[in-house]
Amino acid sequence: MPSSLPIPAAQYVRMSTEHQQYSLCNQQLAIQGYAAEQGFSIIRTYTDGAKSGVGLKRRDGLRQLLRDVVTGDSGYRAVLVYDISRWGRFQDADEAAHYEFLCKSAGVPIHYCAEIFINDGALPNMLMKALKRGMAGEYSRELGVKVLAGLRRLAHLGFKQGGSPGYGLRRMLVSAAGEPKMQLAQGERKSITTDRVIFVPGPAVEVEWVRAIYRMFIDEKRTVHAIAGELNRQNIKYVGGAKWDHTAVHTILSHPKYTGCNRFGRTSKRLGTAEIRIPQAEWVLTPGAFVPLVDDKTFQAAQQLLLRRTINRSNEELLAALRSLLSRHGRLNARLIKEDPEMPSPSAYRGRFGSVRTAYELIGYGQPEDFGPIDSRSRSQALRNQLIDKIQAMFPDEVSILRRGGRGRSRLRFNSGLIVTVLLSPSIEGRRPRWQISPVVRERRHVTLVILLNLNNNVANEMYLFPSMDRKRRFRVSSGHPWLQSGHRLTNLQDFREAVRAVAQKRRGKRAGEA
Repeated sequence: MPSSLPIPAAQYVRMSTEHQQYSLCNQQLAIQGYAAEQGFSIIRTYTDGAKSGVGLKRRDGLRQLLRDVVTGDSGYRAVLVYDISRWGRFQDADEAAHYEFLCKSAGVPIHYCAEIFINDGALPNMLMKALKRGMAGEYSRELGVKVLAGLRRLAHLGFKQGGSPGYGLRRMLVSAAGEPKMQLAQGERKSITTDRVIFVPGPAVEVEWVRAIYRMFIDEKRTVHAIAGELNRQNIKYVGGAKWDHTAVHTILSHPKYTGCNRFGRTSKRLGTAEIRIPQAEWVLTPGAFVPLVDDKTFQAAQQLLLRRTINRSNEELLAALRSLLSRHGRLNARLIKEDPEMPSPSAYRGRFGSVRTAYELIGYGQPEDFGPIDSRSRSQALRNQLIDKIQAMFPDEVSILRRGGRGRSRLRFNSGLIVTVLLSPSIEGRRPRWQISPVVRERRHVTLVILLNLNNNVANEMYLFPSMDRKRRFRVSSGHPWLQSGHRLTNLQDFREAVRAVAQKRRGKRAGEA
C-alpha cells in the first residue's frame, strides 16, 4: 500500500443460524488475513449472530453499521466483509447494491475478502458481483422451497411443526415411527433430528374446562367475552397463569386441534416478506392425528355459531354496529365492544380493517376530542397520531412515519436514516404540573422527542428534543426540571427539522469526544 500507516476499517460478520457455531470465527480469521495483506487496521466489529440474510429488519449489526457510516460517525474508511452472501442474501439484488452504495457514497467502500473479484468498479468485476448477488438470493429461495416441502410432508403425517400446544394440550416427543418417548415441558425441544412431536391431552382439569367452554358457548348461548369473564371469576388460570380474554376462548372454540386434527400452512411469511393468508384449500389438515378433546359434531356446531356472529356480516354491517354502539354510549372503546353481546369482537374489526382505530375513523370517530377522561389512553394515542401526521406533512420530502406504535410512542425517520422516537407524556394531577416519562429501553439510543401534555391531557404543552434517552425506568418531572433543561426545547413544530439537525450534530460531537 502507498501509505505507511494502516487504514482504519470495520468488519461485518454474520451467521444464519445458531448451529453455525464456528462461522463467525472463520469469517473473522479470513478478514484479518485480508486486512494484513491490504494494509487495513480493524478498529470496529459489527456482528449479526443467527440472523437471516434475506432482509435488513432484524439485523441490528448491519443497521448500526449503515447508521454510523451515513451519519459520519464511523471513524473508519472501509468495511471488510467475508463475501457477498455474508453482506446478505437479499431477494432483490438492488437492495444489496443500495446498502453498498450508501457506504460508498459516504467514502467508506465495501471490500469482499473471499471473493474472486475486486470491488473496484471495473466492468468485469461489476458483472461478477451482480451475478454473485443473484446467486446468493436464489440460494435462499431454493432452500425455502425445500424446507417448506419437508414441513408439509411431516404435517401430512400428523406431526406438529412448532408452536405451543395451548390450553388443555401438551407436547409429546415420539420416535419417527410414532412411539411415545416423553412429554416435553415448556421451553424443552427435541434433541434428535429424527424425533417428532404430537399433541396429547393435558391435565384432566384443563380438558374438562375445554369441554365446559363448548357447553357454555353452544348450549348456554354465552358470548366469547362472557365465557372469558366467567373463567376469570372462577379463578381458572389460562396458559402461564394469565387471565382469560376473547382471543384465548376464541382459539379453543375455533382451532381444529381440539378435535385431534393437525393443521398447518394457514399463513406464509417467506424470505422476510409480509405475512400472507393461504386459501383454506391449500392448508394441510390431518384428522385423527391427536387424541380429541371434543368430538367433531360439537366442534362444527361451534363453528356455525361463530360464522353467524361475524363472518357473514358485510363491512358496512360491522361499521353500522359500531355506529349503533356509539349512539347508545356516546363513546367507543374495546371494553364496550367486548361486553355487548350483539357486537362482533375487536379482533373482527382488526381482521377486516387492519385495526379497531381504522374502523373508528371510517365512521368519523377517533379524534382526540372524541375521547373523554375515562378513555385517556385512546385520547393520547389519537393526539400522538395527529402530531406525527402534522410533522410528516410539514416535511414530506425528509420525514416519514416509521411506526405509529402504541402506549404513547411512535417513530419517525429522516431520509438520512436518523430515527426519532416520539414519547407522549401525560400530566399527573397535583398541586403543580408534573409529567410521567416512560422510556422504551430498546429505543433509548434514538433521538427522542418528548411531548408534555397540558393539565387536561388534550393539547401539547411543551416539547423537548434529546440526543438519546439517558434513563431506563419510568420517572416524573415538573416544569423547569434539570433533566428537561438538558434537552432542546421546541417552541413550535416548525423548529423540528432544524432542532433534529442540531441534536444529531451534538450526538456526533459527543461520540467523537468519547473516541
